[in-house]
Parts: sequence; C-alpha cells; structure tokens
Amino acid sequence: MTQTFSKGILLLTIILMDLLAGMEFDLFSPSFPELQAHFCLTPFWVEALLSVNFIGYCLSLFFVGSLADRYGRKVIIVIGLLIFIISSFLCLSSPSYSILLFGRFFQGAGIAAPAILSFLIIADSYPLKKQQSLFAILNGIMNASVGVAPVIGSYVSLYFHWQGTFITLLLFGVVTLLMTLIFIPHTKAPEHREPFSIREYLPIFKSKSLVLLILKMVFSWTPYWIFVGMSPLLYMEALGVSLSHFGYYQGALASVFALGSLFFGLIINRYNQKKMLYSSNYLLIVGLICITIITFLNSSNALLITVSFIPYIIAGVIPSTLLYPICLNFMPKAKGRVSATLRGTHLILSALSLQLAGYFYRGSFQNIGIIISGFIVLSVITLFLILKNQEIMRFFEEKNGNFS
Repeated sequence: MTQTFSKGILLLTIILMDLLAGMEFDLFSPSFPELQAHFCLTPFWVEALLSVNFIGYCLSLFFVGSLADRYGRKVIIVIGLLIFIISSFLCLSSPSYSILLFGRFFQGAGIAAPAILSFLIIADSYPLKKQQSLFAILNGIMNASVGVAPVIGSYVSLYFHWQGTFITLLLFGVVTLLMTLIFIPHTKAPEHREPFSIREYLPIFKSKSLVLLILKMVFSWTPYWIFVGMSPLLYMEALGVSLSHFGYYQGALASVFALGSLFFGLIINRYNQKKMLYSSNYLLIVGLICITIITFLNSSNALLITVSFIPYIIAGVIPSTLLYPICLNFMPKAKGRVSATLRGTHLILSALSLQLAGYFYRGSFQNIGIIISGFIVLSVITLFLILKNQEIMRFFEEKNGNFS
C-alpha cells in the first residue's frame, strides 16, 4: 500500500511539472491582444514574448541535460523551479516591455529543467514497454489540462488582465516546487564526473538513426506550436472571436490529443506497433490535405480552420507515444542530453518559425497555413524513413516484442 501510494504521488508530482511547463505557454497566449495594446506592439514583437521564452528555454536545456546526467534529476529541477518563480514575479511587476521580455527569457530558462527531466524520472524507473504506456497516459492527462489552459487563460485575462496569468503561474510554480522537494527521490549521480563540454553532444549528432528520430519528433510538434502561437492574433483580431470564446477553439485541439493519448495508452500493447505507425502517417497525409485546402481557400471561418487540424492532431498521438521513449533510450547513458537536444531543436525551430509566421502575417490564415503545411510534409517523409531504417527497427524489436 505504501509503495503504491509512493508511486502514485510521484506520478502526480511529475504531472504537475508537465502541467506547469505546458500552461506556461497556453495560459499566457490569450492575453496577447491586451499586451499588444498595453505596450503598443506590432505582431512581430508580441510573438517575441514567445520566441525569447523559447530561446531562454533552449539555451538552458543543454546545460540542464548535461548537469542532470552528472548530478541527478532532483537538484537541477529544484534550481530550475526557483528561477521560474523569481522570473514570474519579475514579469508580474514589470513596468516596461523590455523588463517583461527579460522576465519571459528567464521563465523559459527556469522551466526547462522540470519540462525535460520529469519524463526522465519515468525513463529511469520503468522498462520501455511500461514507459510507452505511462507516456501515453501522462500525455493524455497533460494535454487535457493544456486543453483547459487557454479557457482558463481567457477568463483570467478577462477578469484579472495580463498580470493575472503571471500570478497564476507564480502560485503554480510554488506548489510544484514544494511537491518536488517532498516527493521526488534523489537519483544516484555517477561516480566519475567529466567537466561540462559541448563535445558531450557530438555522439548524438553522429548517430544518423537518432538524428532521424529527433527530426521526426520536431517536425511533428512544430506545426502545432506555430498554430498556437499565431492563433490569438488570427482568431481574436482578424476573425472576430471573443476573448471568452477563444480558449475553446485552442483547447479543443489539445483535448482531442489528450483523449487520443489516453485511449492509445489502453490499447498500445494489443496491436502491431509498426502497422500503427504506418496508419498514423497515412492519417497525417489526410491532415495535410485538409490544412492545404483551407490554406488555398484562405478561409476566414474559425471553426473550419480548427476542424481542419483534427486529423493532424490525431495522427500525432501514435508517433509521440512510441518514438519519444525510443529517443530517450537509444543512448541509455545520455538520456538527459538526448532529451535536451530533442527539446532544444524543437524550441529553436518553433521560435524561428513563429517569428517567420509573425513577419509574413497579413491578417489571414493563408501564410500561416503554408508554413505549417511545409513542416507536415517533412514529418511524413521522416516517419517513412524511420520505418525503413534497419537500426531503428532492430532496436524496436529488441526492446518491444509487439513490433515486427
């Protein structure tokens, strides 16, 4: 009973870390129009509040991954949460846009530790098959909450203005820090510790198979974050969606992914996983066609644009669940660095893509849709290459009997 309770409270703490990492983005985005008016910003500089956050996150990632492999997960997570809490207070009390931008940078730097190391606690504690099931369920729970976050963020912004989102994040950060201090166990650090060097990451980039897996995950995630980052300006300013209703549009897609992840977590070991990956790629092609049609028509219907993303969202459930644990376990002694590389590459590409989308944004979905469609094409291609890669297929078969 005590062991079951300990595992349950450990999973709950990990869920809180993931929720904080997800809500740090989704809770904040509904306040974009108010921030734009308050600080007299162009769309480019509104998106910079996301991009600078991504840059801080990304720069921190590579230190976090390496330090976690050296000193253990818990101490690095605690330091990251402390930085996040302090920077949230800075954002809350910022008198100018430049101070807000500075605070957003360090929010990203601080949240990197719990964002990438929470899943490593699972990877350290369970075999691959169990990891896949837990990742699916945790993804479902996290995305269900992320789906609610824009709705909460909309009402927080409506009643408490943009400062309310930072108060919420500050309080959530404090609760997560306390739970981490009490319930996350210390991991044993390696006896021999090499000094930090960027060369530690070279073996990751020398592995063509691991790079292919990382690229697939990055190309799968980036279109969603472009859409989420641009949708506040598109939906509320160009398409006339009210602040109180905006969260439902954005939350619907996260909720679809959440339900798909929870369902897939229940059936993951019942079916041939290679066939499921092929099926997800075919569904992704359907999603590409839907989004391309809406892009070509330059639709101004918010509901139609949202619905067109559903096949793409559903198609992302299976690769996210099956391939993410494979990435982490491909180099067992470098899990922290692999996770940092994966997240860092994703954040860099998302930040650059968001700035590109913000630069070419003309008050319609068309230019956003063109950029998103390009990444979906790359996602389709990389998954087909993974399925033809013998080294990855052998690794899958060795670690997971229900694949070939």
